[in-house]
Amino acid sequence: DVVETQEHYKSRWRSIWIMYLTMFLSSVGFSIVIMSVWPYLQKIDPAADASFLGWIIASYSIGQMVASPLFGLWSNYRPRREPLVISTAISVAANCLYAYVHVPHSHNKYYMLTARALVGFGAGNVAVVRSYIAGATSLAERTSAMANTSACQAVGFILGPVFQTCFTLIGEEGVTWKFLCLQLNMYTAPVLFGALLGVINIILIFAIFREHRVDDMGRQCKSINSAGEESDVLDQNTDGSIDHVAVVALNILFFVILFVFAVFETIATPLTMDMYSWTRKEAVFYNGIILSVIGIESVTVFMVVKTLSKKTGERAILHAGLLIVLIGFFILLPWGKKLPNIQWQEIKNNSIPRSAPTETLMPFWSLQELQLPSNHTAEPVGCPVTQSWCLNTPMIYLAQYISSDVLIGLGYPVCNVMSYTLYSKVLGPKPQGVYMGWLTASGSGARILGPVFVSQIYTHLGPRWAFSLICGVVVASLLLLEIVYKRLIAFSVRYGRIQE
Repeated sequence: DVVETQEHYKSRWRSIWIMYLTMFLSSVGFSIVIMSVWPYLQKIDPAADASFLGWIIASYSIGQMVASPLFGLWSNYRPRREPLVISTAISVAANCLYAYVHVPHSHNKYYMLTARALVGFGAGNVAVVRSYIAGATSLAERTSAMANTSACQAVGFILGPVFQTCFTLIGEEGVTWKFLCLQLNMYTAPVLFGALLGVINIILIFAIFREHRVDDMGRQCKSINSAGEESDVLDQNTDGSIDHVAVVALNILFFVILFVFAVFETIATPLTMDMYSWTRKEAVFYNGIILSVIGIESVTVFMVVKTLSKKTGERAILHAGLLIVLIGFFILLPWGKKLPNIQWQEIKNNSIPRSAPTETLMPFWSLQELQLPSNHTAEPVGCPVTQSWCLNTPMIYLAQYISSDVLIGLGYPVCNVMSYTLYSKVLGPKPQGVYMGWLTASGSGARILGPVFVSQIYTHLGPRWAFSLICGVVVASLLLLEIVYKRLIAFSVRYGRIQE
């Protein structure tokens, strides 16, 4: 047995901290525009509808789903610095493209779609980050390291909306630099800031990051990714097969966890605009504040979970987290009798509707009543008449919405960190790049279907159907967890090398 040297320990943890930063920047790249995509899309391409919004948000995850297994495979055989630098550079370039989507004279929405897909492709490095941390930590360090990783991800989700909220002070017009063909406003400033952070990350990867690996007991091992940086001692405890039933089950559970959170994130802006008659700017601003507070709550949860898991175990905490998420979505169901404000009420007050109502929807209105002053520019607010459920579905009260936010903000981080921790422990000392790539791809698939689910089910059937289906999905995931509960144990524990 080779005892880890102090120098190796310090270098190993410096590299892990760089991975924390990379995870943080990956989540910032997603969340820094999530609240403003819809109003920006409406600004650059008025013909774009809510269904296309779902595809733009999903495009990030499509890119990540494609890239994650590729980067994971790359990291299994080559120095991880290579996929990390290339992926981050792609994200930087994609953020710059997003800042210029207003320039073309047509098809602007497709340029935005491409930019977000490329940002997601760059974010496929999450698989590399997770696999490195899994291989560079002992079994005793793993839960804490994974919690820290998820906490950095959560901080990214906190600060992304905070940055967006701060940049709203620039306004929709902002400043135009003609020689660069660039409009610096509340929509473009955040992505340019994200590009700057990406450049800093690349510099730090070159300057500080080194390849390290330890076995489940914490002994220094040779890394297959780099020659000359590690001891020549190989890990002798890799014999044995991975429990693929547990691997598949955790992929499914992770998919569900990311799916419900993607729905929650995506639905925030349209739901609050429909229910509380918020304008585009108000929805971005208020939801940015709410999600920031939830992010702070999540980071606190990550810190508590590290201690709590030592007493109860990861499986019990994952079970509790799913129950909390279930309660959060159950509370969000419409229960009252009061209907939301309808946009046609605003039309009567001489506001412009998003789309002209048809005579079949409002036969009792004469065309003359719909005539508006030619110079009227008020933004319509309330639940649009094009969503037929607005006419008979009770509104979701603000207290319901905030209570649900708090519960989901508590349950999601618990589920996230426990699923990653259990997954890395089930895989054990085997190279985890490809497996982590598939787990990240599962989460990305959830982020693809989540926005599409919102744009289709929520838009056409309303919140009652949408949130009822979510509750059903979470209940099914709880049943799956019960079935595989005893199989979700560490590789070394399964083969009797370490006591649970």
